[in-house]
Amino acid sequence: MLEYVFRRLAGTVPVLLAVSLFVFAFVHLLPGDPARMVAGPEASLEQVERTRAELWLDQPIWSQYVRYLDQMAHFELGRSIKTHEPVSKLIGERFMPTLWLTVWSMVWAVVAGIGLGVLSGVRRGGWEDRAAMIFAISGISFPSFWLGLMMIDLFSVRLGWLPTGGYGSWQHFVMPAFTLGSAVAAVMARFTRSAFVEVAAEDYVRTARSKGVTERAVIWTHTVRNALIPVITLTGLQFGFLLGGAIVVETVFAWPGLGRLLIDSVSFRDYPVIQAEILLFALEFVLINLMVDLLYGLVNPEIRLK
Repeated sequence: MLEYVFRRLAGTVPVLLAVSLFVFAFVHLLPGDPARMVAGPEASLEQVERTRAELWLDQPIWSQYVRYLDQMAHFELGRSIKTHEPVSKLIGERFMPTLWLTVWSMVWAVVAGIGLGVLSGVRRGGWEDRAAMIFAISGISFPSFWLGLMMIDLFSVRLGWLPTGGYGSWQHFVMPAFTLGSAVAAVMARFTRSAFVEVAAEDYVRTARSKGVTERAVIWTHTVRNALIPVITLTGLQFGFLLGGAIVVETVFAWPGLGRLLIDSVSFRDYPVIQAEILLFALEFVLINLMVDLLYGLVNPEIRLK
């Protein structure tokens, strides 16, 4: 097991190098001049050139990339062009709000999605099945920004139950977490139903019923347990997407997370922050995929990691 983990972690190095090269080239193709933005619109050409030299933007692209790799090798992410603060400090301040928002979004989405998917599979063709699928289709169809604005209008403006935005108490999590997790819950419900129906048609399930095994045991021991294997993969991927893609929801609810930081950094052409955030998102996906592989062995002991 440890050998497998170390081998997978070692494999992240070339992945992160490839991502860093792509992101570094991409952000330098963005229109706009960071030196002009830092110096100000009223700055003279000499001041802009001096600022460009201070930021190393007057160097060739390959030289800037080598310097960037050297910083990463020393576990340094550089300094923000906009605020001159360490990038690690900026990301550290924004990481926990995004992480907790993602965790609570995934908690309700997984519970609701798997529960509705199993219910829909067990009651296949009944009104429960139709109601669950209507929820799933609605959750996928409604844009997150529209759902967020409708919730703000209803629960904040009209009823006054919840704050419109910000970060602090548990009330601040309710609407952003529901909005962010609604599409995930819908996808999970449809995917769980599909996996449940497929597993329920297997020979070993029919054999279990013919041997007199109770229906509860057939559903939870033989069907749900095996149907969860592809669902775990989906859960890991969705968690990674939410952690790195909550930009719209964070903007709607004025959430002080990584998504808002990325939007601000792109607007200001803050190269170090953009590069560090995208590298962080890539690392998150690699680690989440590793955790998913390890969970396979817990859900189904017959699966062995090689």
